[in-house]
Amino acid sequence: MIDKITELRSIIERFIIADRDALQAFYKTFLGKKGEIPALFESFRTLSGTEKKKVGIVLNQLKSFAEEKLKQSEKSFSSKSFIAHQKKEDVTLPSFGPMLGGEHPLRLIQNKIILSFAKIGFNLLEGPEIVSDWYNFGALNFAENHPARDMQDTFFVKRDPVLLLRSHTTTVQILACEAGLLPIRSIASGRVFRSESISARSHCFFHQIDGMYVDKDVSFRDLKQTIYYVLHELFGEHAEIRFRASYFPFTEPSAEVDITCQLCQGKGCSICKQSGWVEVLGAGMIHPKVFTNCDIDPDVYSGFAFGMGIERIAMLLYQIDDIRLFSENHLAFLRKFVHAQ
Repeated sequence: MIDKITELRSIIERFIIADRDALQAFYKTFLGKKGEIPALFESFRTLSGTEKKKVGIVLNQLKSFAEEKLKQSEKSFSSKSFIAHQKKEDVTLPSFGPMLGGEHPLRLIQNKIILSFAKIGFNLLEGPEIVSDWYNFGALNFAENHPARDMQDTFFVKRDPVLLLRSHTTTVQILACEAGLLPIRSIASGRVFRSESISARSHCFFHQIDGMYVDKDVSFRDLKQTIYYVLHELFGEHAEIRFRASYFPFTEPSAEVDITCQLCQGKGCSICKQSGWVEVLGAGMIHPKVFTNCDIDPDVYSGFAFGMGIERIAMLLYQIDDIRLFSENHLAFLRKFVHAQ
């Protein structure tokens, strides 16, 4: 077997590695799984103890020799490749600057909305995305078997105690009310989750900004003036806005607020369902039971609350007709908003 090892070493010494194909052939022939050296090691196992002592040293030397030749050849090619690459570079050409990124379109709109509310004294709050049934439903006047619970399909995380992915950022406002630091003039922003079919108009998760103002003698007039101010800040002074009577368990009276569809300018399209109007938020005066649940005296304090989807605002402002684009991370889509920073 030693003679065979000596002969194989001689072959390896004479093997010329002139290019990367030869390098690959060298590895496959001598060191690969079915190569010559692994085959010798298989035969080595059948030798007696005395023979193994003689052959083992020579066989390991052969393997080390082959591996070293492979390693040196790889270094040589890497170096040559680098030098060749350097020679091809024309240093007289103008340089290319790095491609600049930008904030996500939803972040741009979120910041714009937050700034609009900050101008009139609203501070920003944060809260958890996983909440108990109390904060998502109970404190907001959703009775245990209230049919209003069917308005929002919920992702439940745990049965006992019941934990779920929040379906609105109003949960943060309940935390603020429980803290009892009155008056309250705040907004909360973040992701919310609802078990809905994914389409051009809806998604199973989206981003929402929710707000409330609680003080003595707060009226529906205060609510309307606040909403008019913010929507005119976002869409311009000439934007048409309308309030429609609606129902929410946590506000009474309640309203949905529409704005002229910015994609079709009120003429009718698939996004506005041919109506020319798009709902942008829901609002209303906070229900007395919500105050009672948070240990706030409804005979002393009153307030209004509202909630809006950031995606819907962004779709109107940026003329986007498919909500799925916000979460699919297509670079061609995202690069359109670099100029908007």
